[in-house]
Amino acid sequence: MKEHFTSTVLGIPRIGPNRELKRATERYWSGALDAEGLETVARDLRLDSVRALQSAGLDSVPVNTFSYYDQVLDTAVMLGALPERVAAVVDPLDRYFAAARGTATIAPLEMTKWFDTNYHYLVPEIGPSTEFRLDATKVLGELREALDAGIPARPVLIGPVTFLLLSKAVGTEDSPLTRLDEIVPLYVELLEQLADAGAQWVQLDEPALVADRTAAEISTARAVYEQLSAVPRRPAILVASYFGSLGDALPALASTGIDGIAVDMVAGDDVIATVPALSRTLVVAGIVDGRNVWRTDLEAALATLASMLGSAHTVAVSSSCSLLHVPYTVDAETELDDALRSWLAFGAEKVAEVVALATALSHGRERVERALEESRDAQSSRAHDPRLSNPAVRERLRTIGSGATRAPAAHRRVQQEAALPLPVLPTTTIGSYPQTSAIRVARAALRSGEIDDAEYRARMRSEIVDIIALQEKLGLDVLVHGEPERNDMVQYFAERLDGFFATSSGWVQSYGTRCVRPPILFGDVTRATPMTVDWITYAQSLTDKPVKGMLTGPVTILAWSFVRDDRPLADTARQVALAIRDETVDLEAAGVRIVQVDEPALRELLPLRSADQGAYLDWSVDAFRVATSGIADSTAIHTHLCYSEFGAVIGAIAGLDADVTSIEAARSHMEVLDDLAAAGFELGVGPGVYDIHSPRVPSIDEIAASLRLALKSVPVNRLWVNPDCGLKTRGHAEVEESLRNLVEAAKLVRSET
Repeated sequence: MKEHFTSTVLGIPRIGPNRELKRATERYWSGALDAEGLETVARDLRLDSVRALQSAGLDSVPVNTFSYYDQVLDTAVMLGALPERVAAVVDPLDRYFAAARGTATIAPLEMTKWFDTNYHYLVPEIGPSTEFRLDATKVLGELREALDAGIPARPVLIGPVTFLLLSKAVGTEDSPLTRLDEIVPLYVELLEQLADAGAQWVQLDEPALVADRTAAEISTARAVYEQLSAVPRRPAILVASYFGSLGDALPALASTGIDGIAVDMVAGDDVIATVPALSRTLVVAGIVDGRNVWRTDLEAALATLASMLGSAHTVAVSSSCSLLHVPYTVDAETELDDALRSWLAFGAEKVAEVVALATALSHGRERVERALEESRDAQSSRAHDPRLSNPAVRERLRTIGSGATRAPAAHRRVQQEAALPLPVLPTTTIGSYPQTSAIRVARAALRSGEIDDAEYRARMRSEIVDIIALQEKLGLDVLVHGEPERNDMVQYFAERLDGFFATSSGWVQSYGTRCVRPPILFGDVTRATPMTVDWITYAQSLTDKPVKGMLTGPVTILAWSFVRDDRPLADTARQVALAIRDETVDLEAAGVRIVQVDEPALRELLPLRSADQGAYLDWSVDAFRVATSGIADSTAIHTHLCYSEFGAVIGAIAGLDADVTSIEAARSHMEVLDDLAAAGFELGVGPGVYDIHSPRVPSIDEIAASLRLALKSVPVNRLWVNPDCGLKTRGHAEVEESLRNLVEAAKLVRSET
């Protein structure tokens, strides 16, 4: 076995501390930067990142975690598994982006959530025509780049089992996993090439093994790693798991000849003492939370690590998963109070925690006594801060109880149709409209103090006037105010709720160049004043058509925030739900007759193991009902869900009891509707009829075809017409053309019914 290492992380962010990669990539897409310029930005970011990790004290540094868009897409490129429809794009980089985003004539790959995170990955398509072939250019290039810089580099790759389990079968009933015999030889060849290039270790990520897996799938994984570990000329193999426990897959993997296993000690509960085979294996203990921002309790972590020493050949310290999911550094946050700052650890601080724990484990705790003392002080400060507990909100939730309900859906439908008559196949949009340069300039001017709040509100009202006018010109039936005043659908509310802190520089990647700043939910949550009523009522004053009130649901606010870890999620969800409930009541009192409470993250938080899913679905549905059951039957509740595999939560979607559910369906070609129909779903549904994450404009015929397909599963009196998601990231010209086609397609299909 190659010489072991003592400290590492499983992956790192790639967008740049100031989103340099995002800006460079978007400039490349617009034609303002050439490929060489884009690669220069990328190379500088890669080298800065790995040098910082080495300087911090890590003795094994992950490389090939960089991506222009997504690491699963990178693996598809490496294995020659891009769909045939992008083959005509000659330039490799443009072909890559065509698969990710689509073009005017090419549909992109489907996109869905990366396990139970807010990161999205591109779903590879595996069909009879897929001919796998190895192209190791990227990983070999990034390995060579790091080794030349003197970095102790460890290439990171998606493992073969996870790659195929996350892929989608196209044109065949066979599972992609049946193609293992074709790609494992490519991994064998890759291992040999990495060894020749100087790699001492290679990390193969197999997070799919922490979800429910059959005995046959676990046996298959064992066979794969028996084959890979038997390769004579190879680096040492580290199989990395994260986001949960390996369970039965742990002894299966340990029984092979692999050299190391990374286990998630934060989200998982694997007990390595029960696996004797680990006594000859490096165990990489993911004891520092890679997904949340709270400082590690170093005393508790060190005790856990010490208990592992007798059960493993060697123990190394690591993050629980890639640091892709947290911001770069707390140092960039200038508005934090001292107490809250002391509780937090972003990426750089987590690396320091890993190094401190590894040092204590190898050389004794006296070498890191200052870090241990700071950790103890932070834990004590957080435990006693009065902001963490608000007796009034807890008492109010006790009085509401659980299982809040409204009248039966059929009764509500009669009330709503009388209050607000609409045509069949009513057209609408999901909420946001393009964030123009004028909006961004105004927001920056407000932050810098160049304009006051009154001027900012005036400018946003001007944007709303334009958005309402556009929708009326296009002929949409139910309008939205466009959300120009909102920087983000979660952050906007976090900035107006007690118990949250909104960062200024805490960017993380959601997908591609889409970055978000998850707020930090640190205490009990309350709403002091209405958050949206003025904006919605102003928009409604501009038109006789109904304007939806737009809110974000409690589960999504939790999923897209860094959530406190000292209280059960269910309790925190109900607190957020109570704040949203108060907002729905105020909107209704102001005359709003449709309130949309979006829950795009409902599927995202679903536990990976089925044994844990029932409890989650119960409290998530309960939170939504608490948020939406305070209004009259004549006021319609809409919700929105997007970019997930919905089969596992179909029952919960029905349980939300929303009058209308809009849902992503364009990239998946309306597949979700069959699941809804099979589950007996009888509420209104708006399957997305075009993909807003692609720059292509759908034709009238294309949208009409999607509607006709939807009508095979949904009666015409329950079908709504809308895009897949909000339009914030799109340009005005493409939005106007796309929505015009949407309205015309709805008219066409109406005439056929």
